[in-house]
Amino acid sequence: MKIKFAAALAAAVLCAAAQAQETDVNSDKARANFARPIVLAADDVRAFAPPPAGFADAQPGRAQGKVETFTYPSSVTNKRRTANVWLPPGYDKSRRYPVLYLLHGIGGNQDEWRGYVRAAEVLDNLAAAGRIVPMIVVMPNGRALADDRAPPENKVFTPENAAGFARFERDLLDSLIPAVDAAYATLKDSGHRAIGGLSMGGGQALNFGLGHPETFNWVAGFSPAPNTEAPAKLAGEAVQAKGKLKLVYLSCGNRDGLINVAQGVHRQLREQGVAHVWNVDGYGHDRDSWAENLYHYAQLIFR
Repeated sequence: MKIKFAAALAAAVLCAAAQAQETDVNSDKARANFARPIVLAADDVRAFAPPPAGFADAQPGRAQGKVETFTYPSSVTNKRRTANVWLPPGYDKSRRYPVLYLLHGIGGNQDEWRGYVRAAEVLDNLAAAGRIVPMIVVMPNGRALADDRAPPENKVFTPENAAGFARFERDLLDSLIPAVDAAYATLKDSGHRAIGGLSMGGGQALNFGLGHPETFNWVAGFSPAPNTEAPAKLAGEAVQAKGKLKLVYLSCGNRDGLINVAQGVHRQLREQGVAHVWNVDGYGHDRDSWAENLYHYAQLIFR
């Protein structure tokens, strides 16, 4: 991904209005959200040490997973849609694997995790070191529109673009997950299915994951954007799902103008007695934070 697009993406994910109840989507509101004062509390600190140098770089000579293009019919868009699927080194159709779904930001598409964040390299290195459970990782296009291409910069902050992210909930549950389970050697129960996302995708992951514990028992939001449901609502869902949820993971950078979103969810989870991980790193709203939190989250799930 080009640097110019990466910078635009980092700004784009600051959208304040993906939820249906907030339709005033514009770049001025996004900039205002990003520029809001950052107020840190005593517990807004790192939960983990930073990863080792090179954790997101290709390491020659190590076994690597395979990233392949996967297409599936969508009942939401009535078109075939595309996802990237990472298969672990030594993927064997005769065994069964848990599945992690990774969702992108408002300016990206199915290639953001693979290209910008370098998720495959993070996962390859963890797998080679034996630090993750062998898993399948699905990186879909979280914009469920007939034209689901990443929009040009002047079309990012529009109600139409934001609406596609809310519509993805049904696409994910009704079309993508069944298609993945039919095509790959997956473990099909909620205990072996995780979801995570960055920025707009972080909001989606919290909304969809906590709202559907019958589908996902492992839920993570990295730098979740303002499309995130009200913290009290999400925490209430987590309380109701306590018997099913195995992990709730939240993260954000301490230089990220959107940290108030994640802080709100964290504080509600804490107040309502929901155990969770809260990791505040030293970054802004950028790939360094997202790559590091994938590194940590991937090691915790499916254990």
